[in-house]
Amino acid sequence: MGILDLLLGKKLDYADLKAQGAVIVDVRSRGEFMGGHVVDSKNIPLDEISKRAEEIKKWNKPVVLCCASGNRSGSAKHILESKGVDAHNGGSWTNVQYNWNQ
Repeated sequence: MGILDLLLGKKLDYADLKAQGAVIVDVRSRGEFMGGHVVDSKNIPLDEISKRAEEIKKWNKPVVLCCASGNRSGSAKHILESKGVDAHNGGSWTNVQYNWNQ
């Protein structure tokens, strides 16, 4: 989650997102992703998000975005939302990992 979301107390409903078949997309670099990531997450670095938005939209599922801190995933959320994707900023990948497995 981004800093603003944390300050406003917004939390994702992970159980609902899982029930909808959400896909976790990690927008960190490939090297960062290889250093640790949420099991079964997809790695699409932030600089590829815009050009792959139509591919992501075709999944027809909510997307939970994560990165190291929530900043890049927040940027990716805005890009994907502008393309009509149901996108959610999960914040850091460790936050998503913890909440996804609850």
